[in-house]
Amino acid sequence: MAKQSIFGRISQLLRANINALIDQAEDPQLMLDQMVRDFTNSIADAEAAIAETIGNLRLLEDDHAQDVEAAREWGDKALAASRKADELRAAGNAADADKFDNLAKVALSRQISSENEAKSAEPQIAAQTEVVDKLKSGLNGMKQKLVELQNKRAELVARAKSAQAQRQVQDAVKSIDVLDPTSEIGRFEDKIRREEALVRGQAELAASSLDAQFNELDDLGELTEVDARLAALKAGGSSQGAISD
Repeated sequence: MAKQSIFGRISQLLRANINALIDQAEDPQLMLDQMVRDFTNSIADAEAAIAETIGNLRLLEDDHAQDVEAAREWGDKALAASRKADELRAAGNAADADKFDNLAKVALSRQISSENEAKSAEPQIAAQTEVVDKLKSGLNGMKQKLVELQNKRAELVARAKSAQAQRQVQDAVKSIDVLDPTSEIGRFEDKIRREEALVRGQAELAASSLDAQFNELDDLGELTEVDARLAALKAGGSSQGAISD
């Protein structure tokens, strides 16, 4: 995976507005599940690519260190050869002295070559180090974003379960609402009220019938008194006497 591609994916994922995406999603939980999978896969890919990039950087650093060490060693050899040449020249051995001076020149040439290689690698090492630092930072950001996604998903699932439980409670309460005429208890209460009304009607009707019977008894009493007075008149008595009695 190219570094530019890694940067692009990391930047895209880090810019994702989770809350806005949740608001737009038809099924937020499914959307978050997919985002968690995408982040997890992207993190795995990024870790592999960043590990390779870091490995390449370490190789550059190792080569640079070797060039620096080689330059130091060639410098030591050049110094040793130059001193040997001076000793031989002081001893009157000019031919061997020239030979060691030439060796010193060769060593110095190798030293310069190693120094140049080390210097040419330094800008590349610096640039690669900057890339690695950015990739590491982006990777850490992705991991934090993944934790945020997982927390959001857990919160969403908990809220959904809570809402479902509250809805079930409300449905259960509604089903036993005594004031609701459509509830079972409401219908049962209505039935009882109708039966109570029927009993009251029957009692009222019975009471009305009983009053009529007592009225008939009163009428009968009046008729009996009339017959008694009539009998008294026929017997030659006074109708007032019946009253005084």
